[in-house]
Parts: sequence; C-alpha cells; structure tokens
Amino acid sequence: MFDLLSNDIGIDLGTANTLVYVRNQGVVLNEPSVVAVESGTGKILAIGAAAKEMMGRTPGGIQAIRPLKDGVIADFEMSERLIADFIRRVVRHKYLMKPRVVISVPSGITEVEKRAVRDSAENAGAREVYLLQEPMAAAIGVGLQVD
Repeated sequence: MFDLLSNDIGIDLGTANTLVYVRNQGVVLNEPSVVAVESGTGKILAIGAAAKEMMGRTPGGIQAIRPLKDGVIADFEMSERLIADFIRRVVRHKYLMKPRVVISVPSGITEVEKRAVRDSAENAGAREVYLLQEPMAAAIGVGLQVD
C-alpha cells in the first residue's frame, strides 16, 4: 500500500550507460547515456537506446551527443534532459507523492556540476535529491561498512 504513495530511485549516471534502480523492483532501466539533437534547432529527437542507434548513422542535421565524458558532465543541458527523461520514464505518475532520488556522481565533480545534476532531478519531479560520490556508492554496493 505505501509503495503506491512514493518511491525511492537510485541513478548511476555513467559515461556509457545510465542505470535506474527503483526500491523493491531492482534495476528498471539500463540505457546508453546518449541524446540525439537536431543541429539547427536544438530539438531533442531521442534519448537513450534510440539515440545511440543514431550514432554514426545520423544525417548532417542530427547530432548524437554523449553529455558525460570521462566521468564528468561535459554538456550541462543535455545531462539535465537525459536525467529528467529517465526519471519520467520510471515514475510515470504511478505514485501519489514525488520520488526521493539518489544519484551517484563522480568524485571530481564541481559544485556547478552538482547543482546541474540536482536541478535536473528536481525539474523532473523529484521530491528530494541526494548526491552520492561513486566510490562511496561502490563501497556500499559491495557491503562495506560506511560511517
């Protein structure tokens, strides 16, 4: 019953792929971290697997962008759109309350990049957003005691 009220979401924001975990459901989304954009207008044509399929085969007017490079955000706007799209796909108004979201971020991320990640999750409808550095997330994931 209470699972219908709200849900907790964990996002592993990766350079190659982004994974979204939903409490009590496991990993529900594993998509490439790619956004396809129309060059002239900036209009987003596809995100995730559909955008990756366009890589290398896109006509001159379409750009396939990887918004994260070497573990850091290279394109703030496209990263925000990617995160927002993935959260919306998972939530889809199934819950009465907005979700709490934990996003793993690279340890070398700047304050500006942290703000961009946090804002994107909030703009996508997150009730609360927590950022967790990837090394800490990895330690927790393998069961190490973290204080």
